[in-house]
Amino acid sequence: MTEAPTLLLVDDDATFRRVMGGELERLGFILLTAESGEEAIRQIERSQPEVILLDLQLPGISGLEVLKRAREISPESETIILTGHGTIDTAIESIRAGAFDYVSKPCPLEELEIRIQRAQERRSLRRRTSVLERGLTPPDPGDWFLGESEKFRDLVGLAHRVAPTDSTVLITGETGSGKEMVAKLLHARSPRQAKPFVVVECAALQDDLLQSELFGHERGAFTGADRAKAGLFEVANGGTIFLDEIGEVSPATQVKLLRVLDASTFRHVGGTAEIHVDVRVLAATNRDLPAMVRQGLFREDLYYRLSTIILTLPPLRERGGDVEILANHFVALLNARHGLQRRLSPESLRLLRLHDWPGNVRELLHAVERAIVVSDGEEILPEDLPKALRSGVASPTDISSSGALPSLEEMERAHIERVLRSVQGHRGSAARILGISERNLYRKLKTYGIS
Repeated sequence: MTEAPTLLLVDDDATFRRVMGGELERLGFILLTAESGEEAIRQIERSQPEVILLDLQLPGISGLEVLKRAREISPESETIILTGHGTIDTAIESIRAGAFDYVSKPCPLEELEIRIQRAQERRSLRRRTSVLERGLTPPDPGDWFLGESEKFRDLVGLAHRVAPTDSTVLITGETGSGKEMVAKLLHARSPRQAKPFVVVECAALQDDLLQSELFGHERGAFTGADRAKAGLFEVANGGTIFLDEIGEVSPATQVKLLRVLDASTFRHVGGTAEIHVDVRVLAATNRDLPAMVRQGLFREDLYYRLSTIILTLPPLRERGGDVEILANHFVALLNARHGLQRRLSPESLRLLRLHDWPGNVRELLHAVERAIVVSDGEEILPEDLPKALRSGVASPTDISSSGALPSLEEMERAHIERVLRSVQGHRGSAARILGISERNLYRKLKTYGIS
């Protein structure tokens, strides 16, 4: 059961405190009272109430001074000013000083209850935003951008030139090629680096839920919306939002995204107020968006707004000697993580170079990690590598002749990757071929580290 919110009622009128306090307790609030500014400050220090109902006309310390002290002592508390005759100007001044709202005395209980609910909702929104922001500033991933191939160096050079700007960037490339890492690099090398970096996995949610996550919603906007919620565009304000798998977004959501890109404004689901944000938009896809535009599956105007700059990640099979550079780098990282001293044997490196890496850099990282974990000695031998690297995806002939059976998970992962390649990454088509729902497919992709 949710704990009842705590209110602090500050008023020097004993009759008002008794009558109003009784009504508020009847509504289910935990009530604290104070008759002076000094007593109010002590209560705020002890209890840090969710909402403070504050009269401005107090003996001793004024209500306005109590408000300022409350903002310092308990910044998460919301304050509603109780105004009498002749104090409207002061009430407006209190709003500028950080009060949430004001209401005139005598105040109808129904109106006061609505104001308290709205104050609680704003407090919840601010707390959610604060919690998210603390975890949304990723470190600079520059150390992961290793490689000497011409295509990769060209990509990194362009990324470094684009990063300091506010240009919208579309990052394209195959599954596992590192699109999110490029987005993190763009954010980390931009003036927005200290602000939130918000990742939205567009394929993970049904359309209605995705819109609610992106744009937020008002209380009562739909069944189950028992309180207002800030959208991820609001959470990202001042920073960067990364729209992963943008090719999976529905036409209805595409329209709303276009509005944000054009005007930097949107409305909560179920809301009417225009909300302005300052957000840099990065997007990524492994789909062929121009082909989707021609087929009428993706809005042409949205594509042009997203593709101000296009960064295309080359697949690992086209990066030549970068496989060896990355493999040795991953070995060093994993050695440090696990307290080991492993190294790749010459034959293991040869097999890594020969593999075509359909899962790209992510597949290489998983292969190296598996080899380090199962290896018995300091040298990682070919038998420590996944079977697919030693002999390709196992066929029934391979299994019967070698006696080495791949796990069910390995076979399923390889089959899913083959199907995705056959449909150019279109998850809806892949799910139909596999005979499973798109949500089930998405869960399997997350499990196997396929993006």
